[in-house]
Amino acid sequence: MHLPVDLRSADPAPSLWRVGGDTAAPRTLRVVDGAFPGVGTLVNVAAIIVGSVVGMTAGHRLPDRVRSVVTDALGLVTLLVAALSAAEVTAPELSDAVGPGVPVLVVLGSLVIGGIAGAALRLEQRLQALAGNVQRAAARLWPGDAEQAGTSGTSPARMRFIEGWLTTSLLFCVGPLTVLGSLSDGLGQGIDQLVLKSMLDLFASVAFAATLGIGVLFSAASVAVVQGGLTLLGWSLGTVISSAQVAALTAVGGVLLVGLSLRLLRVREVPVADLLPALLVAPILVALLAGLR
Repeated sequence: MHLPVDLRSADPAPSLWRVGGDTAAPRTLRVVDGAFPGVGTLVNVAAIIVGSVVGMTAGHRLPDRVRSVVTDALGLVTLLVAALSAAEVTAPELSDAVGPGVPVLVVLGSLVIGGIAGAALRLEQRLQALAGNVQRAAARLWPGDAEQAGTSGTSPARMRFIEGWLTTSLLFCVGPLTVLGSLSDGLGQGIDQLVLKSMLDLFASVAFAATLGIGVLFSAASVAVVQGGLTLLGWSLGTVISSAQVAALTAVGGVLLVGLSLRLLRVREVPVADLLPALLVAPILVALLAGLR
């Protein structure tokens, strides 16, 4: 779970690495000095695995009514985090880069273009199929697990696994700490931000695994792929994303989290996976519009 990172503050305390312009200035505080790139992602993955195991152990002892209440609470908290992330659409860096009043259009354009691309690629359907295949493999590995007993296409166990994997994968991989922390790790500027993210994800995975089960555990693989790729990008290319692009990406990510919260609250099954390409479109639109000014 992520909290927005304020890139606008001149105070060095909130963040150990600032993105923007032509520099990425390291700060003095370091959690790990000289560690190999990617150690922050390993810490994050380990935190999710530990939290998921703890949550699954406790979750089996919870009655369905308690699980439902916990899921509703997680949906409301996800909505809060979504609102905080989406508020980055008001970031001064974004307005300065694309012009006043344009940031909202950037978010809208990113969602529309990304949604069309995602629907054409049938990302929601493909990810659900992938999650179903993983669930069947998990059922073979843990045949005695009651929640894995059903493997048919419409079984409650299978749908619960898919919901747990997709929801937590998106929640753990969408946010400024994912982008900034991974890039900072790749640049060798420390893993402070990913350590903070790991603590947040640890507690979130406990709560989610208690209600959504083993699918949450497999979201650790999603985090490893996404954050590992961003770390490799930072290691190979250096500073590749401006503060305005981070703000746009965070705002779009916040809107996607709203969709997740609506699913958790059982309000509407928003095809969030079909909207994932919007996260790629947003920084590109900012770069294009900034170049035209």
